Amino acid sequence: MELRRATATDVDAIREIAETSWRTDYPDILNREAIEDGIDEWYDPDRIQAELAEDDAVVLVAELDDEPVGFAHAIRQQRTGYILRVYVAPDARGRGVGSALLTSARDALLTRGVDDVRAMVLAGNEPGNAFYEEFGFEKVDEQETVIGGETYTEHVYQRTR
Repeated sequence: MELRRATATDVDAIREIAETSWRTDYPDILNREAIEDGIDEWYDPDRIQAELAEDDAVVLVAELDDEPVGFAHAIRQQRTGYILRVYVAPDARGRGVGSALLTSARDALLTRGVDDVRAMVLAGNEPGNAFYEEFGFEKVDEQETVIGGETYTEHVYQRTR
């Protein structure tokens, strides 16, 4: 497996990984319209390009056999790091890709001087919640997020250094 910073040539792969992940993981959590709207909003190619250019953003891609199979997107806001997304293509799961992406994104945030790292996961995403808990993140809050015009609860996890 190779982990590297994402580039403009990864935009389509990032969107495809997100789309297959959402369609696999969220059909019992989000309605079909919310999935479609969320993908169109969050993974619009221009938006991904803009995120790649942000100084405080960390966007990583994981490759297996020279093919992108996962990505992580994190940002630094003052002294707090936020892991916004960690997605692995369904057919590449169980091979340590998500673990490597999470660890690398967290480490990149820590080297940028953050005091703690937070992650948000939809409350209904049981595997996603368990994933962060396995890495020592503790649930510290709940908040609401809007996807496709619908409001959903998400858990906020935190891990200090």
